[in-house]
Amino acid sequence: MANEDIIGRIKYLIKEIGMTQGEFAEKIGCDQSNLSKHLNGKLPISESLINKIIINLGVSKTWLKDGSDVPFAKYSSGSVPSLVIDADALKSMKGTPVYDIDVTAGGMARSMMFADEYIVGAVNMPNISPDCRIVRVSGDSMSPVICNGDYIAVRELSNMSQIFWGHIYVVVLDDYRMVKYIRKHADSDKVILRSENPRYDDMEVSRSDIRELLMVQNILHIDTRL
Repeated sequence: MANEDIIGRIKYLIKEIGMTQGEFAEKIGCDQSNLSKHLNGKLPISESLINKIIINLGVSKTWLKDGSDVPFAKYSSGSVPSLVIDADALKSMKGTPVYDIDVTAGGMARSMMFADEYIVGAVNMPNISPDCRIVRVSGDSMSPVICNGDYIAVRELSNMSQIFWGHIYVVVLDDYRMVKYIRKHADSDKVILRSENPRYDDMEVSRSDIRELLMVQNILHIDTRL
């Protein structure tokens, strides 16, 4: 195994999932100090570390070890943490901001979409990053993973060319916005947009047509029980 290449891919995972190194270590069940030594080259990348990442994050072993395949060979709805919250939890005065917008409706530009005037509250929970933004979703194309009226916590990608294959994104095109899994296409100039609901067909989209990508970090189901 080429340690430097694998280290680069692990750092890519940490960055694109949006975790700190400590959070990543906890997620895979690794001592934080040892993980730091692995990533700094002071300890070799062991099979044990690779297996922890594969088992706990569902990452493709082929991709992690030699860079072929895609990070998530088979997408999994479990890759995005899902929470059930009371509607009142959206009205906190501090935490991750909640916007009174439907992220899948209309063609509003991202800069307008996240204007302060649309903030209606916040969610103050330790497992939702304050760097995200929380927005509403309509439609059933991602049901039952994301249902009509659910909320999602999203964050902007640092580099739109580095897509975390198999993850869920808000995909912004000129005319509309969608929440979809993004899968690798045989043509490197295109991507495949996949729904969870089998009634919806895959869509092929040119990378050049994508204006914005927002990674879905958390799914928030509202508890409607009285």
